[in-house]
Amino acid sequence: MILTVTLNTALDVTYHVPRLLPHASHRVSDVRERPGGKGVNVARVLAALGHRVTVTGFAGGPAGELLRGSLDGVHDALVPCAGNTRRTVAVVDATTGDTTQFNEAGPVISAAEWAGFQDRYRDLLGTARAVALCGSLPPGLPVGAYAVLVRAARAAGVPVLLDTGGEALRRGVAARPDLIKPNATELAELTGSREPLPAALAARRRGAHAVVASLGPAGLLAATPEGTWQAAPPQALAGNPTGAGDSAVAGLLSALAEGLDWPERLSRAVALSAATVRAPAAGEFDSADYAGLLPAVRIAAI
Repeated sequence: MILTVTLNTALDVTYHVPRLLPHASHRVSDVRERPGGKGVNVARVLAALGHRVTVTGFAGGPAGELLRGSLDGVHDALVPCAGNTRRTVAVVDATTGDTTQFNEAGPVISAAEWAGFQDRYRDLLGTARAVALCGSLPPGLPVGAYAVLVRAARAAGVPVLLDTGGEALRRGVAARPDLIKPNATELAELTGSREPLPAALAARRRGAHAVVASLGPAGLLAATPEGTWQAAPPQALAGNPTGAGDSAVAGLLSALAEGLDWPERLSRAVALSAATVRAPAAGEFDSADYAGLLPAVRIAAI
């Protein structure tokens, strides 16, 4: 079983409007809702790849019930909380194709709820082959929450991937996760360097066993104990990048659980990310497209 942790789950709501105008009323042509939060998105991709996946984190209130009722193909191990699960609202302008995003902060988590979650998490680690800790922290949790979860995974002998940003990433790296997956901005904030390779090496010195940095259309940069590589899609891709980073995390985590070597891990991550960019629905991917992209990913040792 692969475990994904989303402490700040979300109900993702997408509105489609003919044209988005400030200070105006709008008729919504289409509304879609689906469970969200980075770890939930990662779990969806893992399940599509054929892996057995368990999702945990917090869920509460009416939005939390809607989220839990929409989890398909994954095992629900979400922990109830008193507050209401946040909503993220995306408004898509049909004229320009641009998306405007509104993200709520999330429910306030009490000390008792946090303690109960940690007990549940340690139980789940007993059957996990790998774990991903993903996304923002909801209000009420200590900024070092991910560091606590990284240490618990390491104590249980379970490989752990951390995908977050800001101070939560800084504290989490010090707990020595097996892998972090920042984007270029998060990596620069962590290390103070805007040059991806020196920054990735600096992140390893700070405690990360391996670093895979997202470079947008340029693909991924990996700094690991076995070597350093850059992996890129076969060509520039047009499409919607929403969810591409989560697909990359799913590729890395699934390949880690299967014991593949680093070039194979990076090829899978880049191909999944590229297939997600090219998919018509945000955050989804076409399996045939992924299969065609996989052998075409360019891997270069640095």
